[in-house]
Amino acid sequence: MTHPFLDLEPLSAAHFASIEDRVARLLTTEQDVVITQGEALLPLEGAIRATAGPGTTALNVITGPYGQTFGDWLRDCGATVYDLAVPFHTAVTAAQIRDAFAEHPEIDFVSLVHAEAATGNTNPVAEIGAVVREQGALFYLDAVASIGAEPVLPDAWGVDLCVIGAQKAMGGPAGVSAVSVSERAWTRMAANPRAPRRSYLSLLDWKERWIDTGRKALLHAPAQLEMLALEACVERMETEGPATVMARHATAAAATRAGALALGGGLEPYVYESRDAAPVATTLRTPAGVDATELVAKALAADPGVPLVAGGGALSKEMIRVNHYGPDATRDAVHAGLAALGAALTESGLSVDLEAARRAVTETWG
Repeated sequence: MTHPFLDLEPLSAAHFASIEDRVARLLTTEQDVVITQGEALLPLEGAIRATAGPGTTALNVITGPYGQTFGDWLRDCGATVYDLAVPFHTAVTAAQIRDAFAEHPEIDFVSLVHAEAATGNTNPVAEIGAVVREQGALFYLDAVASIGAEPVLPDAWGVDLCVIGAQKAMGGPAGVSAVSVSERAWTRMAANPRAPRRSYLSLLDWKERWIDTGRKALLHAPAQLEMLALEACVERMETEGPATVMARHATAAAATRAGALALGGGLEPYVYESRDAAPVATTLRTPAGVDATELVAKALAADPGVPLVAGGGALSKEMIRVNHYGPDATRDAVHAGLAALGAALTESGLSVDLEAARRAVTETWG
């Protein structure tokens, strides 16, 4: 019995390489791009373990939960780590990065999350990259949530390690990811005796056995379905146009923010300033005395298909996340999410104005 997901032609090395080239074009980069066969945590961890060690002094920026994870990995590698934590309702600034270098001029590695989908903020990478370049430090960027929702330009921004995943704004698979690697980063890895080698975490294996040999033979059997899905989602983005895809996400974010404010019921944007709000997802603070997890449960009971989740961990009681990314970066999805929240707030005894919310979304969308 045949099946569209089975009995496929083998994915050749040339086909694999062509997908890497399309991802590189999406990133507007001349750097090497390696597609890794796993969810984005694979290259995120692999890139840190490849470039950090006991001689590394890292500035780890924390604007959400992933920044905390990166700090743990860096310390596990033996690096000296200075954490720069800012409130999750805001973004870090280039001035704060500059001040950190002034206090610790020995910093030679900077780790940053571009957009934190979990907290709804986004950081000004272009400005931060300029500061990092001035200081000569290696710049590591998690752009998993931002790619497709806003510009990601590793070459222009001086990013040495830029990790992306397809499962959010790109609307693609979660099982493969990619990292662009600068020559400086490859040099740092080669000089690091603790960099993973002969390991699934190893980027150096891909460099030595794949890139340096002309991309003729793959290291192992590729994740074929995920690779084909990645190719399809990149092709879809190319057809629609990356600028159009990003504009759709930005509009969805602005419409969600405006609609939530118009809805009332005590909902407020969790990220105070709109300039700090990520296009990939909008976070909302629930009114005092209203548990976010319970409110989301009521909203999902009203409409199980809406892309709403409560915040994670300590934020589960006070934050709601509206995930307007990928196929949900549409006016209908934003309308549906706010309508479900309106129904949940009404059930909780709070007064809302659904018509005002609908008007705000429609006017913002234009």
